[in-house]
Parts: sequence; structure tokens; C-alpha cells
Amino acid sequence: MELRDYGKEPIAFNIEEATLQNERYRTTLWTGEHFQLTVMSIPAGGGDIGMEIHPHVDQFLRLEAGTGKVEMGREKDNITVSKIVKDGDCIIIPANTWHNVTNVGDVPMKVYSIYSPPNHPFDTKEETKKEAEELEG
Repeated sequence: MELRDYGKEPIAFNIEEATLQNERYRTTLWTGEHFQLTVMSIPAGGGDIGMEIHPHVDQFLRLEAGTGKVEMGREKDNITVSKIVKDGDCIIIPANTWHNVTNVGDVPMKVYSIYSPPNHPFDTKEETKKEAEELEG
């Protein structure tokens, strides 16, 4: 599958295969009016998404490969959820919740994420976390 944003067009594909195929930090696969699908590859050796909060966005994550540690809480300095997650596990992050997912394994962590409403520009392709941080600015 070509990893690009298929926009508001109907599409059917194998999400696990697309997620495992992705080598970029983040790639949007579908951006609509009400939700967005991205795939991510988080490097082994402590790579992470970084502690962040989305005030108006609910988020769903599913791991397709690797092992991570998810941390979440309503306040940045009061983490109330800390759990190891692995292939097949999902993470649900309500809007206005601080969260981070860190790769604690020895292989890249492959994740897909659904944002509602969309959170990134159409056709986002970020090779590294550093590039993502620079673009988000």
C-alpha cells in the first residue's frame, strides 16, 4: 500500500499491514471532517511521543508491534495511569488528558492512532520526532 493520506475518499485496507509497513515517525493515512488515522513508528531504546495534551481531541491508539509504557493523567505532574502495553493492546486517551507512550522494548514500536476530530494537517509525513516537533513549533 502507498502510505499517503487518502483524504475523504472511501477506502478499505489492512490496517495492521499498513502500520507495520510504516517506517516514519508519523504518517497520516486518512483525514476526514470528524476523525483522522495516522500510523507511527517509535524507535527502540526509549523513543517516545513526548508528554502532551490535546484539549479538544479524543485519541485511540493500538500497538501492532513492540512494547511500550503508557502514562496518563489529568494533570501533567499527577500521572494516574502507568501501564506496560504490547502488540494487540489499545490505549484510549480522552480529550484534555496528559499522556506519553515510551518504547521500552528493543524493536520499533508500531502504532496506529485515531484522532477525533483530526489533529494533524492533511498528508502529514514526519520522518522523526524532531521533525514533528519542529513542524508543530
